[in-house]
Amino acid sequence: MTSGLLAEVFRGGRVESSHLGRAVVVDSEGDILWSLGDVEAPIFPRSTVKALLALPFVESGAAERLGASQEELALACASHNGEQRHADAAARLLSRVGRDVTCLECGVHWPTYEAAARALATEGHHPTALHNNCSGKHAAMICTACDLGLDPTGYVLPKHPVQREATEILATLTGTAHNEQNRGTDGCSMPTYAIPLRALATGFARFGSSTHMSGGRAVAATKLREAIAAAPFMVAGTGRFDTRIMEHFQTRVFCKMGAEGVMVAALPELGLGFALKADDGGNRAVEVAVTVLLQRFGASLWSPHDEAFMTEQANYPLRNWNGFPIGSMQPAACLIQ
Repeated sequence: MTSGLLAEVFRGGRVESSHLGRAVVVDSEGDILWSLGDVEAPIFPRSTVKALLALPFVESGAAERLGASQEELALACASHNGEQRHADAAARLLSRVGRDVTCLECGVHWPTYEAAARALATEGHHPTALHNNCSGKHAAMICTACDLGLDPTGYVLPKHPVQREATEILATLTGTAHNEQNRGTDGCSMPTYAIPLRALATGFARFGSSTHMSGGRAVAATKLREAIAAAPFMVAGTGRFDTRIMEHFQTRVFCKMGAEGVMVAALPELGLGFALKADDGGNRAVEVAVTVLLQRFGASLWSPHDEAFMTEQANYPLRNWNGFPIGSMQPAACLIQ
C-alpha cells in the first residue's frame, strides 16, 4: 500500500510534522479524475457513510409518516458533539414511535464537545446513549423498524432486516460487496465494511448527484442533503469542520468526517465524490486536504467570497496556550497543482 503527503505542520519555518495518506476524486461512474496513493486498498469508512445508512428511513416513507423534522433527518446522518440540541433531537425522534433512550444500542460516552461534557458534570448529570455521537443514526433505524412493524431489538446486527436494507444500499452505491469477508464492528456496535477508497468516493458522487439510484432513492438522497444544508449544526456541532463547511455552502457541498481520519465529500452540481484517509488516523490533515481538493475541483462554481472562505480553512495558524501564533498547517503541494 502506497501513500502520499496530505499536509505538513510548520514551526519556526521548519517542517515539524508530516501527514501521509491517500485521496481520490471520482465521477458518478467511478472514473478517477485525480488520486494520491493506493486508492484500491480497502479501508473502513466508519461514520462517513451515515447519510447512506439514513436512506431507508426516508425512502421507506417512515420519515414522512412520522413527521420527522429536518433537524432530525440531519441528526440521522450525524457524528454529533453530544450537545443538548443533539441529545434533545435524538429523544424527539425516538418519541415519534413511542420509544426512549433505553432502546438505543449504541452505548454511552461523554459528549465529545468539552463544554457540553463539562455542563453535564457541573449539573451532576451523567451521559446517556442520547449523547453518543451516533445516537441519531441509531434512532432513525429504530424508527424505521417500528414504522415497518418490525421489532427494533438487535437492529445493530447484520441479520436485522433494517440493517440488511442499509447494507444493500451501501453495496449498490459503492459497487462493492459488503459481507462477512470484509465486515468489522464500529464503535457504536453496527457493522462497518472495508472497501476501496475509490468505491467510497463513488458512493458519495452518486449520493451527491442522486444518480445510479431508483426514483424513490434519488428523492430520499435529495431530501437528506436538503435537511443537512438546512440544519448543519445537527451533523456535527460547535466548532466542527463539517458544520462550518455546510453552513457556508449549504446544498452546494456535502462533507462528512469519520473516525480514524476518513473523510468524504461531494460536489452535487458536478457529480463528483471525494474520499480521503490519513494513515495516522487523525482528522486535521484530511480537513486541510479535502478543503484544497474542493477548491481545486469546485473553482468554476464559486464566488470570490467562497474562495476566500476556503483559503482560510486550508491555511490556518497554530497557536499556543497564550493564543500566540507559533506555526501553521499547510496542504501538500501535490493537492494544489
